[in-house]
This record gives sequence, structure tokens and C-alpha cells, in this order.
Amino acid sequence: MMKPLYTLCFALAFGPALAAPLEITVDGAVKTSLHLSETELRALPPSEVTLQLPLGSHMQAGPYKGVLVMTLLAKAVTKDEAVKNSFIRHTVMVYGRDGYAAAFAEGEFNPAYEGKAVLLAYEVNGEPFSDGLRLVSPGDKEGGRNVHDVVRIEVK
Repeated sequence: MMKPLYTLCFALAFGPALAAPLEITVDGAVKTSLHLSETELRALPPSEVTLQLPLGSHMQAGPYKGVLVMTLLAKAVTKDEAVKNSFIRHTVMVYGRDGYAAAFAEGEFNPAYEGKAVLLAYEVNGEPFSDGLRLVSPGDKEGGRNVHDVVRIEVK
């Protein structure tokens, strides 16, 4: 008799969080703030990176599929000052739903500089993530900037 009650309590407590839609906001020092649903995000040009990322006590191999962060920044159009290469002064903060955050310099994404293929991934090995969108930063030796359940990208 306790099982149905436990199931109901679990569903009421965690159901909305588990069913949270995939959405991303891009705001801050941009000309056009973006709020994209999963459908809108998947309509953008997809990219794929294949690598292994640390996930707890094991490695999770890709390919990871999603949208390049640079594509999102180009769509939002970062605000630049009237000085040469002002975009390299921007910091890009990526936030997870739990408050975890990672920082990048905009020059890391820009093809004229590092051109790093930092990806806002919505799936790995053809399967969606169980914890929302994931930031994948190829080339990082540690996985600290691979943010889980990304909800916001802020340009400063």
C-alpha cells in the first residue's frame, strides 16, 4: 500500500524538475537576447565533436551533437565598443540550472583567434541527455567547464 503513496510523493516532488523543457537563454552584452526552445535550438546548424569526457568515475565517449556557442553568439550579436577587436574583451559565462558556471573568453570561440569548437550539446551517441543541455569544451584537459543542464549563456 505504501508504494503508490511513495510514487505519488516522488512525482509531485520531482516531476516538474524531471520534465523541465530544454531551453536556453543568451543575454547580457548582446544586441538581441535569445530564448530558444529545444525545437528552435535543433533548427540551428548542427555540429558534432567526437571525444571522451570524464563523467564521474568513468569516461563518456561521443559523438556529441549540438550547436556551436559561436553560432549562438553570432545570432545574438555581441555588443562591441568602438575600438579594435573589442570582442576579445568579452567574457562568456555558461550557467547550469544548479548554479554551476564556467567562464570563457569570446576569443576562444572566434575562428579568427582560437576557433575552439565549444558545443552546446543536446545529445550524445544519438541519444538525448537525461540532464538537459550540456556544454562540451574540446581540448580542455579536465572536465570542469563541461557544464551540465545549461540554462543560460551570459556575455559580459
